[in-house]
Amino acid sequence: MCNEVQNIISGKVEVRYGANINAALSYLAGSASSGELDKSDKCFKRAETQRLRRYITENNLWVNVNIDNYVSEGAEQKVYLKDGKSVLKLNDAIYYLSWVDYFHNLLLNNYLFPDTAYRLLGFHEAENVLYAVVEQAFVQATEKTDLTNVCQFMQANGFERIRTNDYYNSEFGILIEDLHDENVLTNNGILYFIDTVIYIQ
Repeated sequence: MCNEVQNIISGKVEVRYGANINAALSYLAGSASSGELDKSDKCFKRAETQRLRRYITENNLWVNVNIDNYVSEGAEQKVYLKDGKSVLKLNDAIYYLSWVDYFHNLLLNNYLFPDTAYRLLGFHEAENVLYAVVEQAFVQATEKTDLTNVCQFMQANGFERIRTNDYYNSEFGILIEDLHDENVLTNNGILYFIDTVIYIQ
C-alpha cells in the first residue's frame, strides 16, 4: 500500500465527509482483540458487525429510512430518494470481507470522486442485517454513458483497464470494479461516478 493511500485511510489526508467514516474505523481498530480471526474467516465479519452495533448504539447512530421513497436496488445496496438533490443508499458491505474494507472504499471514493462523495449518516437494521446509511448527491443522466470516455478518464488518472469495466492503479495499489454505464452517469458531458467498488490490493 502506498503512503498516499495509507494517509487517506488513516485520516491524515482530509477527505470530504471523512470524519464519521474515520470515527467508525477508529472504533473498530480500537475494539479488535489481539486474537482476532483472519478476515477470510466467516466469523470475522460477524464479530466485527457485533462490535459495530455496540458503537452505533453508544453513539446514537441508528437511522430510520422512509421505505416509501424506495427507488431501486442492486446486489450490494438499496437506494431511496431523500429529496431532489440527494439519495440515501443502504449498503450491507456484502462485496467486502470486512466493514473496515467497506469504510476504506468510502474514503477512497470520496478522495477520488468528491463530486459524488458519500456522507455516512449512520446505520439501519432490517431483518437482522446491518446496513450503513450513506447520502450521495442525486445525479440525473442527460445522455447514455460512453464507456470509451470512462476508459479515457481512468487512464488519464493513472488507471489501467484490466477487465471490461475494472481498472487498476499500480501506483496506489487500488482496484476499482464495475464501472459500467449504470455506475457511471453522464450529465451534460461530465462523468459522475455514483457507485464504485474499490479494493486496496
